[in-house]
Amino acid sequence: MDPAPRHDSAAPDASTEQVLPPAPPSIHVRAAITWLAIFPLVAIGMMAAAPLMESWHPIFRAMTLTLVVVPTAVYLVLPRLFAVYGFLAKRRSTRLKLATMRPLAEAKEVAHG
Repeated sequence: MDPAPRHDSAAPDASTEQVLPPAPPSIHVRAAITWLAIFPLVAIGMMAAAPLMESWHPIFRAMTLTLVVVPTAVYLVLPRLFAVYGFLAKRRSTRLKLATMRPLAEAKEVAHG
């Protein structure tokens, strides 16, 4: 059984605009953000683990380093970097929207004034 349609007494005003979320980052932006997360972790990990793993075979060094770096990047660093990117993208789209609305408002004032 379908629920009864909901009728809100306060219909949205014609001047109210729906704010759309910014588009997801392009594949190039995602690649750059991923590199920004991985490179410092690998560099720090290599320097920190070098004394311990100096005598290890390079394959085991790489395996051990990636066992630490990949989960750290995926679960800790990348979500924070993408959140920062989302914040900046939202702020940029809001600024662009305001910048395009300002000349329209000024034109209306000139036409009415």
